[in-house]
Amino acid sequence: MEALLGVALPGYRPVDTGTWLNDFGDVLSLHHFDLPPDLPAALDDGPALRHRLTHITAQAGGGLVEAAVKRLGGLPALRQIVKLPLPGQPGGQAFLGSFTVPRAGCSTVVKIQAAERGMTGMREAVVLARLGPAQYFRPHPYAPEVQGGLPFHAADHARWDAEFPDHPLTRVRGTLDTLVETVTVAPAFGALPPFTGPAPSGG
Repeated sequence: MEALLGVALPGYRPVDTGTWLNDFGDVLSLHHFDLPPDLPAALDDGPALRHRLTHITAQAGGGLVEAAVKRLGGLPALRQIVKLPLPGQPGGQAFLGSFTVPRAGCSTVVKIQAAERGMTGMREAVVLARLGPAQYFRPHPYAPEVQGGLPFHAADHARWDAEFPDHPLTRVRGTLDTLVETVTVAPAFGALPPFTGPAPSGG
């Protein structure tokens, strides 16, 4: 069942079933999983959800830029942006934005992926020079004790998006904002029992 029926986004063209591409090479995709969601906490337990997601992302070598619970097509959804090192490259990052719409026994994810190309690190260098190291590098707000992965820093904040309109992080945020306005949910998916949290471990 294709749960999310998104209106075609400006600038994206279909390249396969459930996959769209824009002129930057950003990939928008839709996925449905007939399995209980693997989210580490209930959507209404925001602090625990964000704390655990921060550690999970760091353990995978990335960094959680932001996470929040929003409504998508009338249903509660987890909105996330993570950053990852470009595979096989000495520098540069890819940014992955997603909405996960969980139900008790399945979930649908709409995902946008955008990567740095050409000269990388310009946004970070400009913001670091402007703020200085003490204001630039900060403990992660969701999990100050987290170790490993990509560091949390000020350049990833949305306040800098207008100054760097073509940066992949800016493009990811813009696409997520547009999805909130354009995605609709199939009634059969919306009628499924809601996700109330991960199943208890142990036994």
